[in-house]
Amino acid sequence: MNKLLTLALAVGLTGSMNAADLKIGVVDMNKAFGEYYKTKEAATKLEGNVAKVKEELNERWATYKKLMDDAEKLDKGRRDPVLGQEARAKKEAELQGKAQEIKSLERDISEFQQRRQGQLQQEQMQERKGLYDEIMTIVKAKSAPYDMVLDKAAVGGSGVPIFLNLKDGAAQDFTAEVIVELNKNAPADTGEKKEEPKKAEEKKDAPKKAK
Repeated sequence: MNKLLTLALAVGLTGSMNAADLKIGVVDMNKAFGEYYKTKEAATKLEGNVAKVKEELNERWATYKKLMDDAEKLDKGRRDPVLGQEARAKKEAELQGKAQEIKSLERDISEFQQRRQGQLQQEQMQERKGLYDEIMTIVKAKSAPYDMVLDKAAVGGSGVPIFLNLKDGAAQDFTAEVIVELNKNAPADTGEKKEEPKKAEEKKDAPKKAK
């Protein structure tokens, strides 16, 4: 619906204004989202949460395996022909109790998977919405010079780009400006390569040119 409205506004504006006076701006929202430093931080956070869920799930499966091993031993023990009736009945009762534990843990694992998967999806959706809201704030702040701003990455329901072609000079792409603004408060890149000590020393000892 929003995309149709965008197209309708575009047609209306181009029909009511002189084409030479119409100033169109374009932003690649996908690129802005992908290059926003907070997007990368959110991805790292999500990976950590997924790893934690896997760890918790593995702990449950380890407990499940132990219960299955115990149940197998009890089943084997109760079948021992030299076992007395009282001892056999005791092992059978223990086996039934173990079987109940296994069924209970199976339900717990299934519910845990569904619950945590839903939580992760919800967290991811909220993170994405928050990031897009921040990007839109910057886009709106920089859209003042333009009569209309289009999303360069917008696609229709069939996956086909909405804006198939924009002639050179017909629109101003200010995606780079948006990305610079988004990342102006990004933390310093600790992975940046430092200058080799030898080269740094050579620069320090290099003779100054006469003025």
